[in-house]
Amino acid sequence: MVNLLSDSPQKTKKIGEMFAKSYLKIQRKRNALVLGLRGDLGGGKTTFLQGFAKGLRIKDRILSPTFVILKKFSIPKSKNQRFQSFYHIDCYRISSLKEISNLGFKKIISNPKNIVAIEWAERILKILPKDTLLLKFCFVGLKKRKISCDIIKNKVNKSLIKNILKELALRAF
Repeated sequence: MVNLLSDSPQKTKKIGEMFAKSYLKIQRKRNALVLGLRGDLGGGKTTFLQGFAKGLRIKDRILSPTFVILKKFSIPKSKNQRFQSFYHIDCYRISSLKEISNLGFKKIISNPKNIVAIEWAERILKILPKDTLLLKFCFVGLKKRKISCDIIKNKVNKSLIKNILKELALRAF
């Protein structure tokens, strides 16, 4: 497990942006890249994803889809770009796994051209892919956050993900 510290929303966004740029290096032939975000309200999950989307070169305003549950964004094309869509899912209001399944969740996570970020991922842990990268956001102080990174049971790209996380942990923000 790797821990990253942020003492401002701007730094949390920057961590998200740098994370996305590194995350794009992961090679996938099957299934989407899936990020699961956990933590208390106000813990920095959406702020992180605002930076993450910027790192994917998405210009749209990123807000938590608490009431609509799912938002889809197009990832701008570039040379050697494999990914086409970024899905932002918020499971805060999900009361059963059936609700998320009815939104086409299995189809979304099975497409290797998708990147999927799920806030409140702990509500659907049973149906997350085994190679989901979990990020946990914890309050360390009024403005300070600790972002802990772990992998459920990743077989593919495990060493690459660990290297990305170590690289981020070593950078000065």
